[in-house]
Amino acid sequence: MRSPQAPIEPSCAFCGKGQREVTQLVTGPTASICDACVAVCIRILAGTLPGHTDWKEVPNDMLLGALKPTAASVDAARKTLGARIDVLRRRGVSWTTIGGALGISRQAAWERFSRED
Repeated sequence: MRSPQAPIEPSCAFCGKGQREVTQLVTGPTASICDACVAVCIRILAGTLPGHTDWKEVPNDMLLGALKPTAASVDAARKTLGARIDVLRRRGVSWTTIGGALGISRQAAWERFSRED
């Protein structure tokens, strides 16, 4: 006889934080997103220049204005990637497997993401 499984706590599909670790979690039919990741999305959208597809034609002031939100989105993506790799390492997933998922070597993955584990 199978024992009933504990319900899985909803978590952010982007950063992986659970419902108890965030201020607010918006849950949809197939995924959830936390307030912090929504804020990152807003910064990304703020850095998007509507109607421009050729960066050579964008005025300097617009490009300069887009740098800060773009850098914030890169930083957030790095944190999210690092958090996911930390979880995988705690679960015993090898650097070879992580590197393969990223399309880089085991050594490159270890050098880039190892935090003395």
